[in-house]
Amino acid sequence: MALGNRHLLGLEGVSAQDITLLLDTAESLVEVSRREVKKLPALRGKTVVSFFVENSTRTRTSFEIAAKRLSADAVSIASTSSSMAKGETFEDTARNLAAMSPDCIVVRHPASGAARFLAGVVDCSIINAGDGSHEHPTQALLDLLTIRQRKTCAWKDLVVTIVGDILHSRVARSNLFGLRTLGATVRLAGPPTLLPEQFRQFGAELYYDIGSAVEGADVIMMLRIQHERMAGNFFPTLNEYARYFCLNAEKVARAKPDVIILHPGPINRGIEISSEVADGPYSVIMSQVANGVALRMALLYQLIVPGADGIRGSGVVEPAVTAAPGRAMVA
Repeated sequence: MALGNRHLLGLEGVSAQDITLLLDTAESLVEVSRREVKKLPALRGKTVVSFFVENSTRTRTSFEIAAKRLSADAVSIASTSSSMAKGETFEDTARNLAAMSPDCIVVRHPASGAARFLAGVVDCSIINAGDGSHEHPTQALLDLLTIRQRKTCAWKDLVVTIVGDILHSRVARSNLFGLRTLGATVRLAGPPTLLPEQFRQFGAELYYDIGSAVEGADVIMMLRIQHERMAGNFFPTLNEYARYFCLNAEKVARAKPDVIILHPGPINRGIEISSEVADGPYSVIMSQVANGVALRMALLYQLIVPGADGIRGSGVVEPAVTAAPGRAMVA
């Protein structure tokens, strides 16, 4: 079974079938990172270019590790070390990269729509690693993988609460699209200035009180305040924001007893989440980071080797499994 598109530009409009295929493939690759020799020959002879015009730690590193663990040649370029620093346009830089015949370009850019623009000017697969306030599809997919590993109920029975700067969060958008496509209930919570009514049209429930939003939730996802994307003042002070929207143990107690807590990072402790919660028993934040490598391996494989039914080779993972019994599936 092949993905329905040669690019991953966002999760809006991506089918439940494609999302499930990526999660299934990633599940079969999780154990690779636990091996003594963390290497598969699946993308030997292929080239993956990471083109980051915006800073990144987890996404950039995990894409590079993912490519190398699949035996691809991984090349990483930042705008500060490229000819863009000399005045070359984003388009011209991309065309030059494409002229070197990579099999995939992973792009992060501060402008919404940059990945889609790039897909229209180069002839290779494009993966959106975050474009402005638009989408961050691979972060959402690794979040979905992390949720599926820990929840035994069907997606339609899950209540997921996303809290924080919804307005500027590409992570919130991609998770909203992915979760709603799979059938989960999504609650969005934050100050009115950071939670536009327009999100209701995507099937989200809106809350302006974190306590009510996490009541009975199966999953809580906290978001970072996106100061770098704010053009004005959206709340009086950080202290006031933390007073009302920081997730602490008292607020967590209102969720389900087996709630799990996610955060895409970087974490601002004491602002959006307390240390006791971030490091506590309900936190799966480090699992998200670990799953990022497996998910990005799965995506690179499925895009670069379209139609492949599994990852084969000497001593490597056999055909991608379907979701393990008892794990949440598409309703």
